[in-house]
Formats: sequence, C-alpha cells, structure tokens
Amino acid sequence: QVQVVESGGGSVQAGGSLRLDCTASGFDVYHYAMGWFRQAPGKEREGVSCMTGSRSGGNTYYLDSVKGRFTISKDNAKNTLYLQMNSLKPEDTAMYYCAAAACGLGIIRKADFGSWGQGTQVTVSS
Repeated sequence: QVQVVESGGGSVQAGGSLRLDCTASGFDVYHYAMGWFRQAPGKEREGVSCMTGSRSGGNTYYLDSVKGRFTISKDNAKNTLYLQMNSLKPEDTAMYYCAAAACGLGIIRKADFGSWGQGTQVTVSS
C-alpha cells in the first residue's frame, strides 16, 4: 500500500526554521518524483517544492515565494523526503502535505497514484 506520513510541523516566530519529514511506504522515494504541498485556510492546495526521481536527475523545483528559503531533499536509506524551511514568514502558515508528484518547470502537482498523508501544521507568527 502506497502511503506517506508527514511530521515536523509546529509553531514558530517569523524568521524561524522548521524541517518537515515525510516517510514513505509501499514505494521508493528514490525512484519517484516527490513533492511538498500546502493548503492555507480558505485557499486551494498549492505545490511548494518537488524533486524528480533518480532517472530524471533529482532536479528540484520551488514555488517562487519560497525560493532561497526552502530546500527539498531525500534520504534514500530512510525512504524519507524532507523540506527544510528557513526564514519563515506568516504567509507560510498552512497545513503541509507530501505526496508522489509530477514536476517540471512551473509544474508541481500530485502524481496519479498514492494518496495524501494526514498533513502537518505549520504556523508562523509575526
């Protein structure tokens, strides 16, 4: 069964940092593109960052508003995806989700297989 579990969210002040973890089961994050998504109250879910699979070179893509602040990475041994978030802003407040993804220039979307995890809440106060 393809499954992901997110963790690592919390409450921080603006300028602070958090690292989100996404542990996968039922498939290898090494081989598949993986992405981070977020949904703020009253807004649509949006793609935040994505890393392609090994055969596509592990390229990374970011939402413009998080470029230079967020870093996506994978630990293949732990089958885990990470999102290091620095210089957090109040507008980063949202529920964050990971999922197998499809990504490219200007494209970060959930893949057609697998389901969403339960998400992890990030709250940034000013």
